[in-house]
Amino acid sequence: MTIRSTLRTLLFGCIATAAASIASAQSLDTYPTRPVTIVVPFPPGGGTDVGARLVAQKLSLKWGQPVIVENRGGAAGRLGADVVAKAKPDGYTLLVGNVGTQSVNPALYKKMPYDADKAFAPIGMIAELPLVMLVTPALPWQNIKDVVEAAKQEPGKITFASSGAGGAPHLAGEIFQQASGTKMLHIAYKGGGPAALDLMAGHVNIYFGTVLESVGHVKAGKLKGLGVTSANRSPALPELPTIAESGYAGFDTGSWIGLLAPAGTPVAIVNKVSADLREVLALPDTKNTLITQGATPWPMTPEQFAARINSDRQRYGKIIEENNLSAD
Repeated sequence: MTIRSTLRTLLFGCIATAAASIASAQSLDTYPTRPVTIVVPFPPGGGTDVGARLVAQKLSLKWGQPVIVENRGGAAGRLGADVVAKAKPDGYTLLVGNVGTQSVNPALYKKMPYDADKAFAPIGMIAELPLVMLVTPALPWQNIKDVVEAAKQEPGKITFASSGAGGAPHLAGEIFQQASGTKMLHIAYKGGGPAALDLMAGHVNIYFGTVLESVGHVKAGKLKGLGVTSANRSPALPELPTIAESGYAGFDTGSWIGLLAPAGTPVAIVNKVSADLREVLALPDTKNTLITQGATPWPMTPEQFAARINSDRQRYGKIIEENNLSAD
């Protein structure tokens, strides 16, 4: 190779690199230029779905592009999460996951359709969601004590629903049984919406629903709330005691929802979406909507969100191991 041809090769390489950098910068400046899809890995009506739709609406207004919420429920959120894990990493397909999909499933399921450690790029948390112990008004139970007494009288006959094996409602039920010394029968659904509907129909006895999906049903009298799973009372349902207040000191569990992208999404796009998400979560009407419905807005950077996912994976992994839980 001559010196001239070597210089020509180097020059073309520099031009190509510069062109790619310019194109990348231009794409970031204009992103998004078309509709963005947010996949919710559960059916409509659950807490993850409610939160996702609020965020989608706000991001759509900010971006001037449609943000479409697509429900892909099934397999405790793994089906929808897998769709995003295998999507093109260009920022146009995102996931609203929760503590179940991101932190619990990898510990509960030995066979995952994707590598949970490498499949996603965390963008940021949206909100923390306490859970509410819900029962149908047709039942005579008025408080947590009544539930425990009934469960101890008929071990294994009282049923509790969940949004899917391994989700926060499932683990809340397992932790409650451990704390109260009771034995109940777990019924897994394909999402919080179907679980709440079957509870209202009287097909199951108890459901630990996220506060986002519970407030409307409780205030309408369709369901009865007996207590919240968080350390503090929910501002949306202040009349409900915590389960810790009801005699089970230290009881504190719940859920959260957050936004993720497929692994390999350009860091610049991840950071832009994260900054935009934090901006819309800081809007007074967004904050008020979430707080009124009992959720706590909890904006995070990608790094903070990744750390939270990992810490919860360790926490719930320990609970799963101690209770010998498995969904395979």
